[in-house]
Amino acid sequence: MSRVQTIYIAKGEADQRLDRWLRRRFPNLRQSQIEKMCRKGDLRIEGGRVKPSTRLEEGQIVRVPPISDAAPVHEGPRRVTDADAAMIRACVIYRDDHVIALNKPPGLPVQGGSKQHRHVDGLAEALRFDLDEKPRLVHRLDKDTSGVLILARTREAAKGLTAAFRHRATRKIYWAAIAGVPLPRMGTIKYGLLKAPGHGAKGEGEKMHCIHPREVHSTEGAKHATTDYAVLEAAGSRTSWAALVPVTGRTHQLRAHMAELGHPIIGDGKYGGSGQENLGDGWGAQLGGDISRKLHLHARSLKIEHPVTKAMLHITAPLPAHMEHTWETFQWRASDVPADPFEDME
Repeated sequence: MSRVQTIYIAKGEADQRLDRWLRRRFPNLRQSQIEKMCRKGDLRIEGGRVKPSTRLEEGQIVRVPPISDAAPVHEGPRRVTDADAAMIRACVIYRDDHVIALNKPPGLPVQGGSKQHRHVDGLAEALRFDLDEKPRLVHRLDKDTSGVLILARTREAAKGLTAAFRHRATRKIYWAAIAGVPLPRMGTIKYGLLKAPGHGAKGEGEKMHCIHPREVHSTEGAKHATTDYAVLEAAGSRTSWAALVPVTGRTHQLRAHMAELGHPIIGDGKYGGSGQENLGDGWGAQLGGDISRKLHLHARSLKIEHPVTKAMLHITAPLPAHMEHTWETFQWRASDVPADPFEDME
């Protein structure tokens, strides 16, 4: 067992995720251990609490708690089966020497964690193709959200993409089926978000609570969040097809914002249970009948500056099977709506 360590971040270690930096320095450390250290506040940067995804900066001091010298039961990366390798390669919708984009299927987590051993980060071992290193994650999607997920094939590309995601020219558009039809049919939601307390069976886990914009500054832990939405089609007053843009990138932002509006995303049990206010048919986030109860939220498109060529990449992901079925049921067609309904808002 090591002692508490304080480690200085050198120039060559900057601009990478905390969890990846830790695993390089401590090969026996598991992702679940890193997440636990973050939750408990044992792992800190400059005295402050951190997340596994926190990006390091040159000159920072990282406090690392005692770490066991014993090797974990499953030391090293898990072997990617032939079936999983074929599956993740089939998800590739764009690839060049610097970038890979996937159409992530619903139900597949982006990263590992407690009881999560099959995830994009691990399966990326099968996406090396002609390079020696596996692609790096530069952003994430919720486990049950499908759609465009971009990975960097080199450290330099990762740095460029991370910077590009902070740029105003980057545009992420999600498609969702939501309960009811919002009025007005196009608008902006500015409720702040606050992580609910508690974990486990009796806690709310990662659920986010909406905070009125006027109360964000006075609410400890609350963060500003902004979502643009536009109704593209509607099926009477029962449900509608919405395009959503997360102007900020908070956890569960789109799901929490739409539920707060009274129009939860179809299939969202966390934010759209039967007790959730629903301005459509009053059935929470379920439509009943043949409509799937899976989450109807899909990262439809991403416009981002290429990290090397600096040209604008436009990547579009087809709908997953359960959402395609819903779109067929309501006779919604992609050809009938604009690719970016928010262009005039700029």
